[in-house]
Amino acid sequence: MTLFVNRLTQLDVSLWCPSRGLIGASWHADVELDGSLGEDGMLFDFGEVKPWIKSRLDGGADHTLLVPSRAPGISVQECREGLSIRTQLPYPMEVRGPRQAFTLLPWQAVSSERLGEHLAKELMRRPPPRVEAIRLALRDEAIDGAAFTYSHGLKRHAGNCQRIAHGHRSRLEIWRQGQRDAGLEARWANWLADRYLVDAEDVIGDDDSDTLHCHYRAPQGNFAMRLPRSRCAVLPYPTTVEHIAAWLAERVAKECGERIKVKAYEGIDKGAMAEAGA
Repeated sequence: MTLFVNRLTQLDVSLWCPSRGLIGASWHADVELDGSLGEDGMLFDFGEVKPWIKSRLDGGADHTLLVPSRAPGISVQECREGLSIRTQLPYPMEVRGPRQAFTLLPWQAVSSERLGEHLAKELMRRPPPRVEAIRLALRDEAIDGAAFTYSHGLKRHAGNCQRIAHGHRSRLEIWRQGQRDAGLEARWANWLADRYLVDAEDVIGDDDSDTLHCHYRAPQGNFAMRLPRSRCAVLPYPTTVEHIAAWLAERVAKECGERIKVKAYEGIDKGAMAEAGA
């Protein structure tokens, strides 16, 4: 007997790609469980499936930086913050933070397919009664229109969003003169693609430097990051989705000289709307 739950939960992560660099990702998680029926006529109560799996994913890979530790140019070392991840290709970056902020994978590259298989094996280490096999598939949200990938950290967040390098793949909708403007959406999504969004308050060092350094302390510990300034967007406030929407609305409105409405998502099915301009 097989029990399945589509869109059981979602994962929001960042990952290091040897060809693209730091990438934000958001995936639906679809799950199948094989096993035998109990006396109650069930394999696993649906009311228990979701919290059991979600709690394990939330406490593991979700809201972490996925690090393919065997990729070229990557080094992983202990440091006073916990772990230091350094990269060389396609650009130099260093991220420091507590160990729980990272998921180390002994691979040369991260893929959603391989990660789904890995997480399923982790779930089967201590399976529920009568469950004989678990399959977990991670898939992108189907987006008809513009989407952008970004990474950030929120030091004031009470949960795992405080980790300095976690990210999302998000829809972007922009209204101009009461109508969605596909051209503006595509252009801004392309500009935001694979960028690191940082609060100006957390930036340290010289604005003229080609490298951006940022640091903050959060409830989970100390976090620090260093990467090319060209791969960053510095916002004058925390990089919550509310501020991202407002920042984009202001920038697009200034460029167009018109009233602009922006609907920015934070991963899947959640986000914020803002308006700006004349």
